[in-house]
Amino acid sequence: MGNLLSSLSKTIHASIILAILLFIGLFYQNDGFAFDRIFWAWLTRFFHVLVAIMWIGLLWYFNFIQIPNMSKIPDEQKPAIGKIIAPAALFYFRWAAALTILSGLLLAAINGYLRDAITLSIYSGIPKHTAIGVGMWLGLIMAFNVWFIIWPNQKRALGLIECDKEIKEKSARTAMLFSRMNTLLSLPMLFSMVAAQNLY
Repeated sequence: MGNLLSSLSKTIHASIILAILLFIGLFYQNDGFAFDRIFWAWLTRFFHVLVAIMWIGLLWYFNFIQIPNMSKIPDEQKPAIGKIIAPAALFYFRWAAALTILSGLLLAAINGYLRDAITLSIYSGIPKHTAIGVGMWLGLIMAFNVWFIIWPNQKRALGLIECDKEIKEKSARTAMLFSRMNTLLSLPMLFSMVAAQNLY
């Protein structure tokens, strides 16, 4: 067991195998399953939730742990965060954001409510689709912030792009403020998505 858990790759592979076994066990109790629209909607929703957990988890890591504690870290130790940990976290952060948006749009298309969600169901007036649409638009704003504001500014702030000290400090503040904006939007976005499951 120690060998399995010592390797992240082996741990993830074992987790996937357990999830597949659980899936087979649960669905075969219910007379099996077919590779139909319901299956693909379920699989897309699972992937959507998985990458969304990584995205929002990293957003909250930055805002609840890294940003508030950077001033407590001695200057000689800060390069470990800025050169190793933050770039790795930002890689997963931005790609999880992109995959969350893409899988959410695909899920809405598979389930037939993409137009309703994008237009906030002004044509159909279906509350569930309106709630998902609100969450979708908030998610799109947040993903835009990640890719086009936070990430470019973080590259300067972390020294991945050469710039003078003043621009570096301004970029760090801009990245922090838009990260905070995403944190502000994260609860209404999650609320909308969860509330949609109880609306019709």
